[in-house]
Amino acid sequence: MFSFSYKNRIAFNYILSTGLLISVVFFVIYQIIDFSVNTHINDDIQMEVEKHLEEIEIDRNNTYLIQVDQWRAREHNTVNVNPVFVQFFDINDKLIDKSPNLKGLQLKLYVYKLDNKFIDTYLNNKPIRQIQVPLFDNKKVVGHLFVAMSLDDATMILTNLRNTLFIAFPLILIVLFLIARLIAGRSIKPVTMITETSSRITKDNLKDRIELPHNKDELYVLSKTINDLLDRIESAVEREKQFTSDASHELRTPLTVLKGTLEVLIRKPRSQSEYEEKINYSISEVNRLNNLVDQLLLLARFENQKQSLKIEKVYLNALILDTLTLYSEKINNEKINIKYSFSTDYFIESDNYLVSIIISNIISNAIKYSYENGEISILLSKENNKTICSISDNGIGIAKDDLDKIFNPFYRSNPTNHPEIKGSGLGLSIVKRITQLLHIGFEIHSEINQGTTVILRIS
Repeated sequence: MFSFSYKNRIAFNYILSTGLLISVVFFVIYQIIDFSVNTHINDDIQMEVEKHLEEIEIDRNNTYLIQVDQWRAREHNTVNVNPVFVQFFDINDKLIDKSPNLKGLQLKLYVYKLDNKFIDTYLNNKPIRQIQVPLFDNKKVVGHLFVAMSLDDATMILTNLRNTLFIAFPLILIVLFLIARLIAGRSIKPVTMITETSSRITKDNLKDRIELPHNKDELYVLSKTINDLLDRIESAVEREKQFTSDASHELRTPLTVLKGTLEVLIRKPRSQSEYEEKINYSISEVNRLNNLVDQLLLLARFENQKQSLKIEKVYLNALILDTLTLYSEKINNEKINIKYSFSTDYFIESDNYLVSIIISNIISNAIKYSYENGEISILLSKENNKTICSISDNGIGIAKDDLDKIFNPFYRSNPTNHPEIKGSGLGLSIVKRITQLLHIGFEIHSEINQGTTVILRIS
């Protein structure tokens, strides 16, 4: 099916509206000139009528004979460029006299009701306009004066004007179409650039961007919006690639350890204690792998925004105490002192499961990165109708340069300085995603060897 290009459609729509406007203008011009020409002819005829009425006399003694001697004398001595046809009828509608230019012709008398009205008719097949004026004596019609003028010149003028407008109209539309097409082509150049840029973009080439127009109009906004979209797509693809690479590495490490341990185990017979040791070690690696997979699935679910929320009343005090109970063995082993101050019961409206993941990850990190005999402080308070949860430790802390990076999946701040601390680098990434999903304010402050404080602001 044939279809116009976008710029041709713009040009076509433009000339449709312009063509309608031009046709109205041409029609008005023609009507004005037509009215002007006809008014001028009517005025000339009326002037001739008034002049001839002054030149005739009515002889009442000779049966109302109309005397036209004075008119005849002037008529034969006057040169008139625009011929005026004049004739007189008597009371019996018989010809008395007529202008020499009528020769053998005669103006037609119409019914009396057309007296004093302009009549378009023909004389010797030529268009004329005439008027028949009754001549009165004591309110009695005693004859008629006829005055007529040729319409040849007026008809020629109006015909030429009409033909000129008919010829000019399509020519103007064609010129306007070409100009509009040229202007539309320049105006939609960013759209062409968008098409060209889009055709070059692939999963392996996300660097190209649309050149922004100089004028900050709608196309500038469109181009900038698409560039921003491309930036987000490129960032998402890069994150996806990095996530896939890191996930593959993190999964491969425990699998390699498991494979190596089992291969060593079957090379030769072992004692019962050796089997138990290697099996327990393998089980711990499987647990670590299982935990890693759970975290990856959870993070992927947030990335794809498939997590559905179940909003309910959450008892924050109990949730924190349950988490501390869960990690009580680690707390006791590291001899960490837990300080918490709950002046009242704190309830929030949120997803209990997701909030528990946030609290669990933060407390787990506080325990993991605390020194032996360290201290963890947990405070709950109210501030501007928000529940504030602050969890602080006096552990190894986080370098200032790493604070913006710790939310990236698999990123760990200086893990080589503390190789004994195991982790995947997913905990804070998960916390960040969940707090954004639940609209919870999340702040983290830390200094090396001074400790870390995490603040949650829950509406």
